[in-house]
Amino acid sequence: MTTCRPGVEEHIQACLASLTLERKVGLLTGASFWSTRPEPSIGLRSMVFSDGPSGVRGVMWDERVPSLNLPSATALAASWDPDLAYRYGAALAAEARDKGVDVVLGPTINLHRSPLGGRSFEAFSEDPLLTAELASGYVRGLQDHGVAATPKHYVANDFETERFTANVQVDERTLRELYLAPFERAVTEAEAWLVMSAYNSVRGTTMTENELLSTPLCAEWGFDGVVVSDWTAVRSTEPSARARQDLVMPGPHGPWGEALVDAIQDGRVPEGAVDEKVRRLLRLAARVGALDTGALDTGALGTGATGTANPPPPINDGPALAREVCAAGMVLLRNNGVLPWPAGGPASVAVIGEHAALSRTQGGGSATVLPEQVSHPLDGLRAALPHSRVEWSRGVPVHEGILALPLASLTDPDSAEPGLRARYLGTDCQELLRENRRAASLVWLGTLPEGTTTVELRTRYRPAETGTMALSVAAAGQIRLLVDGATVLDTDLAPDGTSLGGALFARPTAVVEVAVFEGAELDITVRYGVPEAIAAGRVAAVTVGTPAPDWPVPDGIAAAVATARDAEVAVVVVGTTSRLESEGFDRADLKLPGAQDELVRAVAAANPHTVVVVNAGAPVTMPWRDDVAAVLLSWFGGQEFGHALADVLLGHTEPGGRLPTTWPATEADVPVLATRPEDGVLRYDEGIHIGYRAWARAGRTPAYPFGHGLGYTTWEVSDLNVAALPGQPVRVTVTVANTGHRAGRQVIQAYLSKEGSAVDRPVRWLAGFASVHAEPGTRHQVGLTLPARGFAHWDNGWHTEPGNYTVHLGTDAEHLPLRTRISIL
Repeated sequence: MTTCRPGVEEHIQACLASLTLERKVGLLTGASFWSTRPEPSIGLRSMVFSDGPSGVRGVMWDERVPSLNLPSATALAASWDPDLAYRYGAALAAEARDKGVDVVLGPTINLHRSPLGGRSFEAFSEDPLLTAELASGYVRGLQDHGVAATPKHYVANDFETERFTANVQVDERTLRELYLAPFERAVTEAEAWLVMSAYNSVRGTTMTENELLSTPLCAEWGFDGVVVSDWTAVRSTEPSARARQDLVMPGPHGPWGEALVDAIQDGRVPEGAVDEKVRRLLRLAARVGALDTGALDTGALGTGATGTANPPPPINDGPALAREVCAAGMVLLRNNGVLPWPAGGPASVAVIGEHAALSRTQGGGSATVLPEQVSHPLDGLRAALPHSRVEWSRGVPVHEGILALPLASLTDPDSAEPGLRARYLGTDCQELLRENRRAASLVWLGTLPEGTTTVELRTRYRPAETGTMALSVAAAGQIRLLVDGATVLDTDLAPDGTSLGGALFARPTAVVEVAVFEGAELDITVRYGVPEAIAAGRVAAVTVGTPAPDWPVPDGIAAAVATARDAEVAVVVVGTTSRLESEGFDRADLKLPGAQDELVRAVAAANPHTVVVVNAGAPVTMPWRDDVAAVLLSWFGGQEFGHALADVLLGHTEPGGRLPTTWPATEADVPVLATRPEDGVLRYDEGIHIGYRAWARAGRTPAYPFGHGLGYTTWEVSDLNVAALPGQPVRVTVTVANTGHRAGRQVIQAYLSKEGSAVDRPVRWLAGFASVHAEPGTRHQVGLTLPARGFAHWDNGWHTEPGNYTVHLGTDAEHLPLRTRISIL
């Protein structure tokens, strides 16, 4: 880590010495849900935290303050491009600084241990090296521009089921070589200023109390930053205070405070431990410009590219970057020649599927932001093909739950502005605040007015047609729904589970039918009694809407087939829903929801030029993959998804992605699936064999291997050369030729293996990669560096087994045509 200038550290020490015990302890618990406590006596302002990792929400989860919605982490990872990850981090820094945010809670660098992980879209990859390279770029992109990054969730938090309480049993070697490795690089190379401790336990000790916070994080890696808890993860006073845990979030209440002061005064916790926590907090404040250090140079603290606490903001290319990342991460899994389309586009296009008009641009949970606008596939294709006939067919029902009432149909009765009037009521129904809101789906994370017990939402709704309307409310708590002054629903909705995530992201729904007449306004009022357990944290969530539409599957398929048969090409957009991929729960299986598989088969039979776009954040099974002309994986593509998709289909941009995670043909083929603890324990018994390593060990063939991706041209790799000098990284060079007719990008991947090893090893493991851009007919020499650690294994320290290793080189984990042996002494 960076050695700090004595002047700055002396200033921090002087600040520390001036504080009483009570003030020092007070700094170690947040002031609110999103901010730390100020201390004006030493020139310390509050620091503001914000959820990431694919956008910066700011303090308010509020449609009135929109945020840039970048593509999901899996989309970024599919680019295999650390430089792009740097620019991604820099864009987040610009957004953060615009919103007054000092600390972004990202990147998420847990591994894709199982494809059933509900939050996989938020993490990068199944491979620790690829994850580490991308994480380092992301962290540097943020911090070079004065905004702190927070790699999370430390450590082995690769599942959602029982994530608050589960105990992960994992051996030391597996922990070091896989799950700790990305955090190590984020600390030792990118010099992350924070790390977030996870909810779960590892080997019997919850992470906020775990020795892993000291060793290896600090003692071996030299981490001098702040360990911030995941929100509500600190549940003890003495054990967590004696550990390397530094900051309890959220505030203002928590298990430290007065209880910690008493523990120190009684000698149960040394005051020196608190001093070190405060010192690290003040160091973070100096780095982000929250501590007045006068004329002292804070450059050696790592405060941005300019060496000052307030570096100039990065250029905010926002939507343009979102569009670029989306295309760079799209993976062309299959193509029989139908893509790219001719420059002018097809004369007619059938666009099919609910996801075509209402795609998923991001995953569910705390990673969710509210963008100013979104380009869905149907939007993007219509904009890009003004002279083509573009027709949409809904296909089969997919989305579940509740769809919020559209803003265009709502009027605030107070202001006559679009939206709803929100009133926040305390005990005895006194009004604490009223405001106009411009959405019918609202979340408050630490932002409910203090003392709120009831949220009242009122609007005038204009129905689009005459008939019976199913009016729905989704919330966890007491709900009273009034229509034109009459109570039509009065019920208590229990949350899904006992966790905060269940109350916010898996809310139950109540439905009532009401008669409506086109153009005749309804006066709708919802009174939501916020449960005390979440109101205490000033947290709530409520949606007013209608159930997701449903219709007979045969009718939907017949209409889609008719539309496809009448078009030159068909684009079917399939995907997952927020009830499948979200924080708070894992997936039950890998199937596409509803009858989407049946829909694809029927459309492909009707039109041989069918392209399927898979709008999912993590693997799904695709039993029809060999029956369609092309399969394009878009992940959760961010707010410019539709425009980026049109760019790729028309060949304006190459689909540049390569799989960061293995995609199976069937769920039964997957070697490692378990995400559900048994008796509170989740055993990582597979050891170092996850992802493509597990597939190779089991001798199974996936649908598409790790690293796979086609692009729009063809390639030839040859002339592998390896230079291995004792004690030096191994240098690999290879000649790469673009043998096609278009410019393109290829990702060259190097894997290692060792036959006859005395230790358990993967069949092969990723050791390095590099990308090359090439014009048609050109040849380039590409170099890769294989670090010494790539050959090492953990056995109470890093050791390199001497002997012969094989370097395998190619374009994915299974297609490795070049190989050579090297000797490591």
